[in-house]
Amino acid sequence: MRTPPLPGTVPLPRRRAVLGAAAVAGAAAAVGRPAHAAELPSDPAVAAEVVAEFQHAWDGYKTVAWGYDEVRPVSGTRRDFFATGHTFGLSIVEALDTLWLMGLDSEVALAADWIEQHLDPAVDTEVQVFEMVIRVVGGLLAGYLCTGRPALLTRCIQLADRLLPAFTSSPTGMPYRYVNLRTGAVSGNVSPLAEIGTNCLEFGLLTRLAKDDKYWLAAKRACWAVYNRRSSLGLLGTSLDVESGRWADTASCAPNPPVDSFYEYLWAGAELFGDQELGSMYRELTDAVLRYQLDRPNGHTTFRQVDCTSGELVGQSQSELGAFYAGLLGKGGDLPTGREYYRSWSQTLATYPVLPEMFDYQSGRITDARNELRPEYVNSSFDLWRLTGEAEFKQTGYQYLQGIEAHLRVPGGYTVATDVTTSPVRLGDLTPGYLFAENFKYLYLMFAATPRFDYRSGLLSTEGKLLRGAVR
Repeated sequence: MRTPPLPGTVPLPRRRAVLGAAAVAGAAAAVGRPAHAAELPSDPAVAAEVVAEFQHAWDGYKTVAWGYDEVRPVSGTRRDFFATGHTFGLSIVEALDTLWLMGLDSEVALAADWIEQHLDPAVDTEVQVFEMVIRVVGGLLAGYLCTGRPALLTRCIQLADRLLPAFTSSPTGMPYRYVNLRTGAVSGNVSPLAEIGTNCLEFGLLTRLAKDDKYWLAAKRACWAVYNRRSSLGLLGTSLDVESGRWADTASCAPNPPVDSFYEYLWAGAELFGDQELGSMYRELTDAVLRYQLDRPNGHTTFRQVDCTSGELVGQSQSELGAFYAGLLGKGGDLPTGREYYRSWSQTLATYPVLPEMFDYQSGRITDARNELRPEYVNSSFDLWRLTGEAEFKQTGYQYLQGIEAHLRVPGGYTVATDVTTSPVRLGDLTPGYLFAENFKYLYLMFAATPRFDYRSGLLSTEGKLLRGAVR
């Protein structure tokens, strides 16, 4: 294996000019809905609405669950995310850079103070490496880049060092799923692609900031280990045994979970660090997905699941988690296909009060009627708007906001739903921590024109963490 180069930087392309009202009408027709389905207020009005709704959710968390991972807003209780009996203040870490972007500086100080005083990176408990990297390591990095508070970077380095045994203990370089932060003991030898390869952004930045290449080398080796196991078709399976290096599941299910963000980080790693090897991996693997998995039933753009070795059809499911792929395709140079895929999701959004978790695109049958307050659709709204400047993506992004306001807002904040096919929508009882990191942030950045974000070069992680483009 070649020694991975250390990360550099390259800029994003400039956005093109905004199109007029005709583009909105054309887009509405394309997704089968009237152009006036949701009248779009002025940008400042929408931005203010987004901040108000974020604050509603944030106040619900602070009132009931301050210092704990997540709030259950219906019952007025709280829950630990990583390990029962251990909290990392997950929602606080998730919210930090969103609070900063929105100019809620007193809340930023409150959140950063809690992290510096209470977040323990050496708790004697087993944690999921993937979630800890994208949510806590990424959140601390973004918080440091936004605020400049050195203690946040110190905590981040301490935590990353506690996660590294998952990589260094593996005979293949692909990380184990779990590690004990105190002892370094590892477990979980079968891991999906997203959990193996979604770490090069956070670890690459740590290498740059800590001036230590051990983080970048670990992340890059994991990517190479997966890429070198692609099939003769250029496709990847779903999960690997990180000890033997053998495929545990040969279904190529991109862009669905649990492989989704592996592809995202190949593109983003190339973009953030100018890494041509990651860029070549992204292009080759994406070309194979487009060749063997792209499907257009009844004029809609979707992705089938196939066996990675034979190309044989194994499924026709679409997960809301895969909706991010529309924006990724656009950023990666396949804008027409990304646009088509986005519009297929927009038509689903027009059909249900809020998006269902999963459906079979051939039959139209809902296979998982929950809504987990996922941000992937509106993530693509933001990405495609940045690429094109077109009003279609603001329009549909605002429709997303109206949907969650109307159906998932409760007195204690926002909650998930257990069934979006009922009237009214049947509610659950959880505000996922990622709500504070992603959904409202994408919407705010689309409408706020905030001077705190560099719209030309800004880059967000898979968890919506601001890793480039903070303007202090």
